[in-house]
Amino acid sequence: MKTRITELFGIQHPIIQGGMHFVGFAEMAAAVSNAGGLGIITGLTQRTPADLANEIARCRDMTDKPFGVNLTFLPIVNTPDYPGYVRAIIEGGVKAVETAGNNPQQVLPYLKDAGIKVIHKCTSVRHSLKAQSIGCDAVSVDGFECGGHPGEDDVPNFILLPRAAEELDIPFVASGGMADGRSLVAALALGAEGMNMGTRFIATKEAPVHEKVKQALVAAGELDTRLVMRPLRNTERVLNNAAVERLLAKEKQLGDNLKFEDIIEEVAGVYPRIMKDGDMDAGAWSCGMVAGLIHDIPTCKELIDRIMAEADAIIRQRLAGFAAA
Repeated sequence: MKTRITELFGIQHPIIQGGMHFVGFAEMAAAVSNAGGLGIITGLTQRTPADLANEIARCRDMTDKPFGVNLTFLPIVNTPDYPGYVRAIIEGGVKAVETAGNNPQQVLPYLKDAGIKVIHKCTSVRHSLKAQSIGCDAVSVDGFECGGHPGEDDVPNFILLPRAAEELDIPFVASGGMADGRSLVAALALGAEGMNMGTRFIATKEAPVHEKVKQALVAAGELDTRLVMRPLRNTERVLNNAAVERLLAKEKQLGDNLKFEDIIEEVAGVYPRIMKDGDMDAGAWSCGMVAGLIHDIPTCKELIDRIMAEADAIIRQRLAGFAAA
């Protein structure tokens, strides 16, 4: 399948594995890239730029296909060494970067000068247009269904994607609720040039996370996510667990007086305990509503091959049959 996204990133299939904290290691990115998609290393999971350089080198040993690095710009006091991370990306020969969070304008000149293609994660049309105006090559449009941070507008992809198609000139991929061939065909029909999957890729054989995390996704339904940190306007969609229930109780009790410090135990530094140790109630962790569509744990190649076969069948048989009628 050839789209503007496959052409832009030099990949076989229009499927991107988005950056995910303590999931996007070299093993994950290489498995997706080897299967014909675009694998992404999560930059800030690596504690230092030197660590990221090592992770890029590890990924290079595992695949000769294109892969990218996610760089999320966070509004925090202890700002990461972003210039150092950018240097590691450029010196590592990476040709694709997924930016997220705050405006990435400060680093774009360096990435562009190195011939790197940049796709920025956006949760609204206005942010997508801003990304286009500052020179991003593509955007990942995140609907309200997505795991992680869906923004504060609460617009689902059935509305958000066609609105993006009406306004944007650069290509975009659909993110949030993406799981299978049906997702891909729907995204293409709504104007996207591919799709970004996060949660679905966690439930794969190669995902370097604890088996309990994968089994939790298989067991979860579409009603098992919760929105936390809404009062702080830092909304995150997470899988429900005991820590999330505690967090929501604090939000209800404290109301407008809620501060980040009140919920720090449930959200700060919990990812290693969950993803590596399998402590499923350690805290809140990002998960999309798409968990309801996850029923097995295939390899990345099995998953991507299945998606493409299903998409091809839908386009050539089901949809073509409607047209013929």
